[in-house]
Amino acid sequence: MAVTVKIPTQLRGAADGASETQVDGATVKEVLDSLYDRFGELRERISDEDGSLRRFVNIYVSGEDIRFLDGLDTEVNDGAELTILPAVAGG
Repeated sequence: MAVTVKIPTQLRGAADGASETQVDGATVKEVLDSLYDRFGELRERISDEDGSLRRFVNIYVSGEDIRFLDGLDTEVNDGAELTILPAVAGG
């Protein structure tokens, strides 16, 4: 299943400058694993060693926060859009 992954500005350096890419996966975890296969540095930027997301990273599937769905096991439909949104401190 092809899924479009939106990559925020803060992470584009780890993704060869890409603002978005298409990868395959039926769940958020599978999509992220495909993304990590393509851009290995992203794994250390958004995931902890145990494979869970870092606290400051939010993932949305078609506008829905996966924390309120099934987390990394959230199903992703073909053609869906997955957005990575790290929290940014500001003032």
